[in-house]
Amino acid sequence: MVIDPFSVPAVASGSALVQQEPFRETTEGTGIEITCSHSYKLRGEYIHFYRQLPGQAPEVLALVSRGFKLLPTIAGYVRVSEDGSSSSLWLAEPRRGDAAVYYCAAGSDLAMVKSPS
Repeated sequence: MVIDPFSVPAVASGSALVQQEPFRETTEGTGIEITCSHSYKLRGEYIHFYRQLPGQAPEVLALVSRGFKLLPTIAGYVRVSEDGSSSSLWLAEPRRGDAAVYYCAAGSDLAMVKSPS
């Protein structure tokens, strides 16, 4: 069974450019990693991962500055490389309901994580 494509466009935030893979696809239950490269090594900024399900507003999945963070609500994790030059979102067993547009952005503004009203 094929899950609808995971689409991950590039996102610019402040002076940092976060480049994402243009398109990822997987089958239901097969893990997938979405990787983001940062235009410079992060120093004090956070990586914000978002997901936008069809017909819905974007939702925050994670906010991380360094290291590794488990995301039990989506059965996955977020990782930022030791040198801060890249980050990734891993979905361990994606389901059909996880088909969405996934974004990552770099920034120090914690207001980026507020849910839209």
